[in-house]
Amino acid sequence: MAVAGRVVSLAVQAALVTGTGRSCGYGVVPAAGALPTGAAFPYCVLYPLGGTSDGPPFGDADADARLLYQVTSIGQSAEQAEWMGDKVRSTLLGRAGAGAFAVPITAVGHIVIGRSLDNAEGVTAEAGVYSYVERFVLHVTTPGS
Repeated sequence: MAVAGRVVSLAVQAALVTGTGRSCGYGVVPAAGALPTGAAFPYCVLYPLGGTSDGPPFGDADADARLLYQVTSIGQSAEQAEWMGDKVRSTLLGRAGAGAFAVPITAVGHIVIGRSLDNAEGVTAEAGVYSYVERFVLHVTTPGS
């Protein structure tokens, strides 16, 4: 079975909300009523950037993919945007010990087997709004049935 990008994206979005304690939009600013904090600063926006399917290795029934995500942290100051960026990075890359990630990414029918930071562009400002852009790579497998 192929990796369902949307399923993984929604799981990443849920992990970001849980780990940061702030709202996270999926390609857009979070709605005013989005939990836990609506569109109040700071927040983040998740952008799925696609990926590649590596296909299963010989003798393995699992389908593997490398998915790329951009997370843009938004704040009213450079400090606030960077703080949110730190929370995002800690959520997606932080460890709980013994190799386990502190915040799980639970995607139905898939297992996230690897995570890494691809690029961090740092803080930029436009019209009084500050953003901190980071890109992450997730390696995902779909257990064979």
